[in-house]
Amino acid sequence: MTIAGLWIILLKIIGAVIIAFLGVILGLFYKGIDRKLAAKMQARVGPPIRQPFMDFFKLMIKENIVPENAVPWIFNGVPVMTLVSTITILFYLPLGNIPPLLSGYGDIVLIIYLLTLPAIGMVVGGFASGSPYANVGAQREMSMMMSYELPLAITVISIAWKLSQVYPDLNVFSLSVINAHPIWGLVGPLGFVGAVLLLLTLAVVTPGELSKVPFDVPEAETELAGGILVEYSGRNLALFSLSDAVKTIAMASLTIVLFFPYNIAYLFALSGVFALIIDGLFFLVKLFLVIFFEVTFIRVAVARLKIDQVSYAYWVPLSIIGLLGLGLIVLDTIMI
Repeated sequence: MTIAGLWIILLKIIGAVIIAFLGVILGLFYKGIDRKLAAKMQARVGPPIRQPFMDFFKLMIKENIVPENAVPWIFNGVPVMTLVSTITILFYLPLGNIPPLLSGYGDIVLIIYLLTLPAIGMVVGGFASGSPYANVGAQREMSMMMSYELPLAITVISIAWKLSQVYPDLNVFSLSVINAHPIWGLVGPLGFVGAVLLLLTLAVVTPGELSKVPFDVPEAETELAGGILVEYSGRNLALFSLSDAVKTIAMASLTIVLFFPYNIAYLFALSGVFALIIDGLFFLVKLFLVIFFEVTFIRVAVARLKIDQVSYAYWVPLSIIGLLGLGLIVLDTIMI
C-alpha cells in the first residue's frame, strides 16, 4: 500500500473518532434539552440540561451486575454492539455541507438495516437477561420493529423513485445524492402534498425507532419496570443510554438529509471555513427543531399506546399515509 493510501486510511480513522465523539456529546446535550423542554411544557422544573452527562458518568462508576440466569457474554456484549452500530450510522450521513465519511451505492438501504441492529440487540439482550419482564419487553420490541419498518421503507423508496425519474443516471439510493437534490424542488403541487405526507410518516416513525412515548411499550416502566433494560445496570446501562442519545441524532439527521438538506452560507456569500461554521450552526438549529417536533412534542402531547395499538397505527393508518404520499408523487410525475 502506498503512503497516500495509508494517509487516507489514517484520516478516515481520525474522522471516525471525531464523528463518534461529537455524536455522543450532541446526543447527550440534545437529550438534556429534550427533558428540560418536556418538563417546561408540563409545568415542571425538570432536570438541568447537563443531567444526561451526570447520569452517564454515575452509571460508569457503578457496579455492573449480571443476573444469575443471564447468558453473560451475550448480556455484556449487546450494549457494545448496539452503541457501535448506532455510531456507524453517523458515518454515512452528510452533516451540513460536510460530506459523509463513508458513502457508496445503496448506503440509504444500509442505514435502514443499521437502524434495526440496535433494536435487535436490545431484543437479544432482553432474552439473554433471563428476566420475565425483559422477555415481555423483547417480544414487544420485535412486534414494534416489524411494524414501523414498512412506513420507513415506503418513505425512502418514494424519494429515491422520484429522484430516479428526474435524474436517471444518478445513484438515487445514495444519501449524498439525495442530500444534493431536495425533494421539494423535484415535484409539482400534487408531489408537494405527497412529500408532506412522507415527512409526516417519517416523523411518526422516529419516536417508534427511538422507543419514545407514545411508542415506548418495550420499556413501559409503569407496566414492565423497565422491560428490556430492567436487569441492566452500571456500564451496560450507560452504553444503552449513549446508544439512545446517538440514535436520536441519527434519526433527526436522516430527516434533515431526506427533507431539509439546505444550507445558508451562500445567502451570505461565504466560502471556506466560514461557510463550514455557518452551515454547521444552521445544521444544529435544524437538528433541534426536528428533535423537538418528532420526539419532545409527540411524547408530551400523546399518552403511551398499547402494543396492539402501536402495531395497528404503523401497519394501517401510517402505511396508508405513506402509500398515499407515494401515489401522489407518482401521479404528479405522470401529469408533468
